[in-house]
Amino acid sequence: MTDLAIPTASTRDRVKTPNPDKVDVAIIGAGLGGLMAGAILSLRGQRVAVFDGHYVAGGCATMFHRTTRDGTYQFDIGLHYIGDCQPGGKIPSLLAQVGVELDYIPMDQDGFDTIVLPELSFPIPADRDRYRDRLVEHFPAQVRGIDRYVRLLCEVDHMVGVMDRGTHGLVGTAGLLWNVATKARLLPRYMRATMAQVLDDCTDDPVLRAVICGQNGDYGLPPSRVSALLHMGLANHYFKGAWYPKGGGQVIADHLARVIEDHGGSICLRRPIDQILVKDGRACGVRVAPRRQDPHNVLAHSVISNADIKQTLSQLLPQQHLSPQWWRRTQNFQMGGAIFITCLGIRGDLRDLGMRARNTWCFDSSDIESVYSDIARGRLEPRAVYITSASLKDPDTHGHTPPGVMGVEVMCLSPGRAEAWGVPADQVESGEYRKSPVYLAHKLAVEDALIDRLDRQFPGARDRVVFRESASPVTHSRYTRATDGTGYGLAATPDQFMKGRPGTRGPVPGLYLAGASTRAGHGIVGAMSSGQQAARRVLKDRG
Repeated sequence: MTDLAIPTASTRDRVKTPNPDKVDVAIIGAGLGGLMAGAILSLRGQRVAVFDGHYVAGGCATMFHRTTRDGTYQFDIGLHYIGDCQPGGKIPSLLAQVGVELDYIPMDQDGFDTIVLPELSFPIPADRDRYRDRLVEHFPAQVRGIDRYVRLLCEVDHMVGVMDRGTHGLVGTAGLLWNVATKARLLPRYMRATMAQVLDDCTDDPVLRAVICGQNGDYGLPPSRVSALLHMGLANHYFKGAWYPKGGGQVIADHLARVIEDHGGSICLRRPIDQILVKDGRACGVRVAPRRQDPHNVLAHSVISNADIKQTLSQLLPQQHLSPQWWRRTQNFQMGGAIFITCLGIRGDLRDLGMRARNTWCFDSSDIESVYSDIARGRLEPRAVYITSASLKDPDTHGHTPPGVMGVEVMCLSPGRAEAWGVPADQVESGEYRKSPVYLAHKLAVEDALIDRLDRQFPGARDRVVFRESASPVTHSRYTRATDGTGYGLAATPDQFMKGRPGTRGPVPGLYLAGASTRAGHGIVGAMSSGQQAARRVLKDRG
């Protein structure tokens, strides 16, 4: 059995790291996109400094720990499972580029995600053919529509592979068109479709539609808004296998940060950036926001912002350097959903309650659209929850919880705007809201509701709770400066997917973009890919 690393093990050193005066590349935000870019650039001999206002590097892919009289608890914030981690898979291949090798623990491959509706419980297997057969088993009258949907999944998967080979110069335009004509004849009509439009052509069965869209919490949008290509690409990602990194969700960020530091770069924590410096129309550095000292300017040949896209373009970059086109685009950005998370310590063995190394998605209705409509109206009470346990996914790592206790994370999508929680927007960054009776009452009510939902799905869980702590979307905004508390970045609607998202080049020369809102997409793979692409662009522009 191995020991879990404490997330704050390097905090003291990184908080005390001196601000450099000049670097080759200044990176705003120590999320996985910023860390991946920093690791690649450091390995290529660039002097890199990564700045973040949080006290732990990793962005959404961090863990937090609490020490109690019974022992220490550690919980994942945003990384709960990942796909495509088999040898040669996307995530191992990305990390191998910077010399990082990790162990990945397979989840229950016959049902890594279980969709629980009032009408049925449907375990999703990590195999597209088995998935199709299981759908037919539950919905025998819908074979034709199921086969149409699965064919679309196959076409999306094929074209993603073709385009990936194209980025390496292995497939030209003619080859791409040939593949569309021969292997993806259905796909062109859905390039700008929502998932609801795809389903309209496949089935009118409301339960089948809910099962197909049951993983909507992975992107935080209803079927009527989410890009069909994004949904199907995500589904295919997990058909290649569902995994959890051994050592917890923090392990990827820790390894990438270590690569940067081992190659002469620096990670500067509790150092939020309040301005991107621009000289003669070109980004030339960053200004570290004052805390206990005067503002500090760090000059750089290039700047990569892995920060929230709206914060980058409307707060950090001086507005006189934003063209009218970029300004209009920024004003029209629509953000993804926001999450409330409750972390629990449960006495005894969770397997006695029926839990396994799988995620459980529970809905109170097969009408998923109505769940999102309620959130848009400001409803805090959850109508759908996500339940997972690192203790079950990573059983041979010691340190997730004290002996005799197992950890559970219960999450729900919820309103992201601070006002919905009774918090004035100007109190978020300072944290003043944390003692507000109104905010605390809202937070406790949602926490109690999530525990009730856990107990409804796994009877007896409530009586075994020995530790509980929750974080709202307001908490997420305070630590990451995310617009409306989202961890998804820009909403993955058809208009804001692929070429509808910003690329790696920012509005001024010398400024580059990475993170969940860029063309690489959200999630762990998207974030790391965005960092890889930004680093390559910097290196190319520098010759």
